[in-house]
Amino acid sequence: MTGGLHWIDGVVVASYIALVLWLGWYYSRRQTDTGDYFTGNHAMPPLLIGISLFATLFSTISFLSTPGELINKGPVILTGMLAIPLSYIIVGYLLIPVYMRQRVTSAYELLETRLGLPARMLGAVMFVLLRLSWMSMLIYLASKAVLEMLDLSHDQLQVVAAATGAIAIIYASMGGLRAVVITDLLQFLLLFGGAVLVIVMATVKIGGTDWFPTSWNPAWDTQPLFSWDPYVRVTVFGTILHGVLWWVCTAGGDQTAIQRFMATRDASAARRSFLVNSIAGAAVSIVLALVGFSLLGFYQEFPAELPEGRTIAADADILFPRFISHELPVGLSGLVVCGMFAAAMSSIDSGVNSISAVVMTDFIDRFRRHPVSEEHRLRIARWLAFGIGVAVVMASAHLDHVPGNFLEKTKRTIGLFVAPMFSLFFMAVFVRFATAWGAIVGAACGFLAAAIVAYWNFGVDYFSQLSAAPDTSVIASEPISYQWIFPVSLAASIVCGCIASVLIRLFRHDIAS
Repeated sequence: MTGGLHWIDGVVVASYIALVLWLGWYYSRRQTDTGDYFTGNHAMPPLLIGISLFATLFSTISFLSTPGELINKGPVILTGMLAIPLSYIIVGYLLIPVYMRQRVTSAYELLETRLGLPARMLGAVMFVLLRLSWMSMLIYLASKAVLEMLDLSHDQLQVVAAATGAIAIIYASMGGLRAVVITDLLQFLLLFGGAVLVIVMATVKIGGTDWFPTSWNPAWDTQPLFSWDPYVRVTVFGTILHGVLWWVCTAGGDQTAIQRFMATRDASAARRSFLVNSIAGAAVSIVLALVGFSLLGFYQEFPAELPEGRTIAADADILFPRFISHELPVGLSGLVVCGMFAAAMSSIDSGVNSISAVVMTDFIDRFRRHPVSEEHRLRIARWLAFGIGVAVVMASAHLDHVPGNFLEKTKRTIGLFVAPMFSLFFMAVFVRFATAWGAIVGAACGFLAAAIVAYWNFGVDYFSQLSAAPDTSVIASEPISYQWIFPVSLAASIVCGCIASVLIRLFRHDIAS
């Protein structure tokens, strides 16, 4: 190994990878059909499912960006935990009972029952695009962290990305949901333990807990309770609302979450799994916040530990991986690297498995003319998972050009799909007068609204440059806060969907009369 990691750390990481691949091979030998591959035959324990759901959705982006966001911007991000109780009530008692009355492999089968085939196809396509972009971002960010830890040049990014993605792809395509869920538990323990270890080591090096802030750091942003100004990056109310909408839209419209609910026995078990997910989320958020505080205190105490030209504010996102590789004892660094890889791989393998389930159920099986054996379907599902993984690894090589820090890169990409995708389910389940094309129009409007909010400043800058005099520079405009993406997109989806449905019904009524 090179850079801050010792060869012993390499042995630790290699041993972890070998264990993960063995688990995938072990569970592949026990599968007999695609029901076991995609849903574990509806017999997975709620505790495992809850941890798996958390480990899947709490990705490398969260693992790295939460400390970085807190170091650079301040602790208001922690108020997102206040969204957990309301999210649990909405998801556990409004959404889960509706979904668990249906026993489906793909969540988008529900859309066809209520709205018809076009709505199902749109929901499935949006999900596939969402998870492909999400997994590509995960591999890219995990690879950036590995480059920092190994002191490798940026030219090695594609090689590291290919290696990271390949491991997750192999065992996800072999073992199916059971392998994914079991390894998610292992990876959650590594993730949580690695974060705790960083806090302990930073405390030891500083000589106490003086790193814990007792006053507002003057370098942190001003983060008000509430503001109507869309250019205010973060507010307390916006953080809570963003958290509620993200969980509701994800649990209610994302195959990754719904697939795990379907893997339990009944609605009560699914609700318990979501409770486990919520508790795990709160615990890890607190720990990662303490990681951020301890890293801020450490690098303020020992600024010489930063490479020349690096600053705490400008490089907040990479302080966590740098501390892992350069400050932890030999062997322990390897364990924490495993935790960081775990955060990425738990999301990648779950995404690959969920996309495979959707493509297999909503496209291949839906339009297949002749039935085939379960053995043949299982073989197709595994090769499909492998192909999806390869596509994600290739796409990750092109994300270096996306602007923004770790947190905003994600919010301004996957945020385009989350609310519009959920709006299809909302229209199908809660709006009795909804029509198929009304819901589709609503989702399209929601996607457009999300894109406008997410990339407003790029459009303004583009037209400003066009209208500017030759050889003059244009000052870049401020972006609209990412916290407006979900509420604006969801509101646009539902309002436009309802209006379009009413107009379509009136038009049909006029034709009939």
